[in-house]
Amino acid sequence: MKKIINPYTKLPDSNCFGCSSNNKQGLQMQFYEDGDYIKSKWNPRFEFAGYSNILHGGIQATILDEIASWVVYIKTKTAGVTADLNVKYKSPVFVDKGELEITGKLIDLNKRLATIEAKLLNSDGKVCAEGIVKYFIFPPKVAEEKYNYPGIEAFFE
Repeated sequence: MKKIINPYTKLPDSNCFGCSSNNKQGLQMQFYEDGDYIKSKWNPRFEFAGYSNILHGGIQATILDEIASWVVYIKTKTAGVTADLNVKYKSPVFVDKGELEITGKLIDLNKRLATIEAKLLNSDGKVCAEGIVKYFIFPPKVAEEKYNYPGIEAFFE
């Protein structure tokens, strides 16, 4: 597994709720490349609970969307925006039961649309939520000029 660097944290307005270490209220997710997959390990915090001790469904959807965006950065070597997010909630995710694993894999790519399969697994390895996320992807030049995509080299040492 290879650590992915977040080059966006160096930007003055870096405040992404999903991945920025500058956003103290955010998820502060970190990512790794593992073959065809992008992965993240994440410990839920109580302030992200919805009902009782269960991770809020909107936070779960955000996590799946965030892993998908990093699949786009690394596997398509450009940037994009969410076009469609379809989440299936399969089992409760408890905020006090340990580290979660999130995985994303590119399952289809055409000129303008990337389709990513994303999964959220609990500390026992059980899939608790899964999604199909479609991203409109930008031509690399547009991604660099308008969306600060730094090039694939910036994500690795």
